[in-house]
Amino acid sequence: MYNMNKYNKFDVLIIGSGVAGLSLALRLNPRLRVALLSKTRLSEGSSLYAQGGIAAVLDKEDSYESHIQDTLNAGAGLCSAEIVRHVVEHGPQAIQWLIDQKVPFSFIDDNHPESGYHLTREGGHSHRRVIHAADATGYAVENTLEQQVKSRNNIQLFENHIAIDLITGAKLGLQQDRCYGAYVLDRDKNHTEVFEAPYVVLASGGASKVYLYTSNPDTSTGDGIAMAWRAGCRVANMEFNQFHPTCLYHPRAKSFLVTEALRGEGARLLLPDGHRFMQEFDERAELAPRDIVARAIDHEMKRLGADFVYLDISHKPTEFIKHHFPTIYAKCLEFDYDISEEPIPVVPAAHYTCGGVMTDLAGKTDLSGLYASGETAFTGLHGANRMASNSLLECLVFSAAAAEDINSEAATTIQIPNLPAWDESRVTDSDEEVVVSHNWDELRRFMWDYVGIVRTNKRLQRAKSRVDLLLHEINEYYGNFRITSDLIELRNLAVVADLIIRSAQSRRESRGLHYTLDYPQTDLTSTPHNTVLTPTHKRATE
Repeated sequence: MYNMNKYNKFDVLIIGSGVAGLSLALRLNPRLRVALLSKTRLSEGSSLYAQGGIAAVLDKEDSYESHIQDTLNAGAGLCSAEIVRHVVEHGPQAIQWLIDQKVPFSFIDDNHPESGYHLTREGGHSHRRVIHAADATGYAVENTLEQQVKSRNNIQLFENHIAIDLITGAKLGLQQDRCYGAYVLDRDKNHTEVFEAPYVVLASGGASKVYLYTSNPDTSTGDGIAMAWRAGCRVANMEFNQFHPTCLYHPRAKSFLVTEALRGEGARLLLPDGHRFMQEFDERAELAPRDIVARAIDHEMKRLGADFVYLDISHKPTEFIKHHFPTIYAKCLEFDYDISEEPIPVVPAAHYTCGGVMTDLAGKTDLSGLYASGETAFTGLHGANRMASNSLLECLVFSAAAAEDINSEAATTIQIPNLPAWDESRVTDSDEEVVVSHNWDELRRFMWDYVGIVRTNKRLQRAKSRVDLLLHEINEYYGNFRITSDLIELRNLAVVADLIIRSAQSRRESRGLHYTLDYPQTDLTSTPHNTVLTPTHKRATE
């Protein structure tokens, strides 16, 4: 039970409350005491906003080999073939687990379940294999799993709790390095607590908030990636940031994503004069992978000096649109757009972090006792580009593997040393909170301008110079003033921004989501490689 004056002791600490965290919690042995942290309310993470669905081989006309090949093609030579096969072959099992949890997936005919589940097709897929719950799959899965978690007596939820840093053996000056828990800020009480656990899982999502425009909620600040890096874990492929091609362009829309499934069902991208343009960039036109579509839109916007392009599905029957895309239809009506009658303005926005904390098949990181799952992790599935609807599948498969590994390892008793309380004896309250907000704005703007969809050496160097200054300022601020949630997130975003820039600078080619005008071609003379960054700092001093 939570007590402000004592440690919070658990068997497993899960940092993050999206599909990765929730599904892992539900698969853990019910005898294990589990703490599940949500930095906001339980249902405000990126999973909630996943509209499209989950890719899996569920149709007899489809095959594992087809799904594998599509994923490898999208990954532009950097996917791990072993990991891709593992995830794809565990796909149907993962979907069946969700069905068993009562997730309300859409049927071909909702009045006749015997008609079978409706499968849609998205960019990069050669078959219809995306199972969905209308156009609000993330909402349906998240809410279903939330209810299941709340019914489990062994799982304790901590909403409005944001992790500050991991507690490791190295930081405690011990010879054996291991993760023993985390320092966590209770945002409601503005009090920092120790959460002790021999097994810690990072399931805190990606880092798309590092960019000025993003389809993600405010929670995507790279917390897990930054904490793992500071704890001494390797990260990989941070230069590959997926920009979703179609977010609604409207001052009040606040990054409303328009699912790829619209294009899968025939929606067309149009220039302001009404002409289609995607066929000039790729033979798959609107069904090309996201990086190609986003870059094409970015090119046309810059060429024309346009603020947006249009997405049009109005040629489809109104009832078809309302049935398949009720959420988007209703949301667009709020902004006075009727998608059944007219095209809507769209722009690309940062959407998914393909890189992350390196893990093995069981979700283990470099640090003993520490696991990562979902967008926080780099598993080898996505390579240089994530194929649509493979992300929730990755969450499910790797969370299941991590839970199985923890269940097995938990039979061994781990001796945890006495963990020191959070020390605030030498800090004061800041009277310059404006510094945090200004740094936040500056970081996101130069990342958008210099490290966005199209990059150059000069732009990356400008970004590196700025992030170095910001890191120095933020670390000085962090060391002298009492922490706040905004400061924690800014500190993490600055670390992630630095990792993205350094990774982008080291890749001297264009591949997948990384496109640079200085090296516009893919390097075909050498073996494709992942960009792996290894911390050189001393863990005990971080």
